[in-house]
Amino acid sequence: MIIDLKDIGLVRKGKWILDQINWQVKEGEHWVLLGLNGAGKTALLHMLSAFHFPAKGSIEVLGRRFGKDALGEELRQDIGLVSQTIKSRFYDSDSAYQIVLSGGFASIGLYETPTDDMRRRAQELLKELGCFHYANRAYYTLSQGEKQRVMIARALMGQPKLLILDEPTNGLDFLAKEQLLDAVERIGSREDAPTIIYVTHHVDEILPMFNHILMLKEGKVHRSGQARDLLTEPVLSSFFGTEINLSWKNNRPQIWRK
Repeated sequence: MIIDLKDIGLVRKGKWILDQINWQVKEGEHWVLLGLNGAGKTALLHMLSAFHFPAKGSIEVLGRRFGKDALGEELRQDIGLVSQTIKSRFYDSDSAYQIVLSGGFASIGLYETPTDDMRRRAQELLKELGCFHYANRAYYTLSQGEKQRVMIARALMGQPKLLILDEPTNGLDFLAKEQLLDAVERIGSREDAPTIIYVTHHVDEILPMFNHILMLKEGKVHRSGQARDLLTEPVLSSFFGTEINLSWKNNRPQIWRK
């Protein structure tokens, strides 16, 4: 079991921002965490990474039970996290290559000398993510799409068992968005792929590789299960609170209001 949450609740400033969360993710599954702004997605991610601890319930991530086993950095080294918060912490003068290498040390900035194996792995990831041709460019010169792919390469440096992509297409134009989704699909199709949690509020970003969906609404699980069972007009209409039309293009769902 990669993630096992049982009746989880999280309180912030006297308010339950997450409540009655039950979620099980098995090895080899890829999930979409779908929720509108304010649904509690970021709070849930922070809890999975041991930045927040639940006020109630039982939580186990990658075999480590909160309140019993060592967490913190030890757990986070097995989780590759790509988020706006992390992306904003890097030094503008660092090159894309340096930033990817820093993922081998789980550090912000490169302060240790990488091994030859680490350098080879960083170069392979840069090539796989389509970043190799700008590997030596300064971070601040990169487009938003280029930065995101560098961040994904960095997250994969430590060979994580769990990869969390927190709304990775935010701020990207159409072409950059599709390039990034192509990269995600390549990662998910690898034999040694980590379990991927893809966080979004855009239904059209749900790739065929994502076989499960957790729908989070107002801090609670609205529905959870197989993507084929949840990507229907009745379920989506209930989730969004308005009548929804659903169609499919290139095996990806497209929705609009009736």
